[in-house]
Amino acid sequence: MTLEIITSDALAPLRHGFFTRKGGASSGVFAGLNCGQGSSDQHEAVAINRARVAQAMQVDSDALVGVHQIHSPDVVHVTAPTPERPRADAMVTATPDIALSVLTADCQPVLFADTKAGVIGAAHAGWKGAMNGVLEATVVAMVGLGATRADITAVIGPTISQRAYEVGPEFLDDFLMDDPDNARFFANGTGDRVLFDLPAFGLHRLRAAGVGHAEWTRHCTYHDPDRFFSYRRTTHAREADYGRLIAAIRL
Repeated sequence: MTLEIITSDALAPLRHGFFTRKGGASSGVFAGLNCGQGSSDQHEAVAINRARVAQAMQVDSDALVGVHQIHSPDVVHVTAPTPERPRADAMVTATPDIALSVLTADCQPVLFADTKAGVIGAAHAGWKGAMNGVLEATVVAMVGLGATRADITAVIGPTISQRAYEVGPEFLDDFLMDDPDNARFFANGTGDRVLFDLPAFGLHRLRAAGVGHAEWTRHCTYHDPDRFFSYRRTTHAREADYGRLIAAIRL
């Protein structure tokens, strides 16, 4: 089965993509293109999947770089291919032929580019990372490499949508303590539960950071099990583990 890659015209002409779970070698609950090295999937299957992604990105396998994601605001400047995965949640580079990649399974995968300056970035932004500033930190790191905020495009890929993201009152309280205006990203759920709009929050943070263009591909990971892995859907189904989607961009 061929890979399915979601792209954005806003990031053209750079090679990039939000890969769905289609076209991979994994089976069972990981069926498809599971690229999560930290999952309990067979290492051989994950290696095959990642090699297929590298091939689609037209880079060597070791040039498909990533980080050990920890829901932080930390950004790594990548200057050469490396098998090391530093603890961080975003990467930037101005070096050609390196594909920056992030893994997600409901959190936001965000790809950045300033094509004029030749600077790109990739970030993993769940609610915690987004609140703690990983998106803004990625923009700052890109500017440090010569990018201009107004020339940066940021695209949020498949992530959990508001209608699937029900949370408790303590979650809401944390956001209101951070900024009372965050109330606009919540809607009433059942009882004392509320529904959080993660991609709208991400877009708000990106636009407040001054990027020239920000958009969401409008794909919900939870509601499309044939195409996307979802941590929350797996939890609701009481499955033992879940696959990780990959998003990547290169100069």
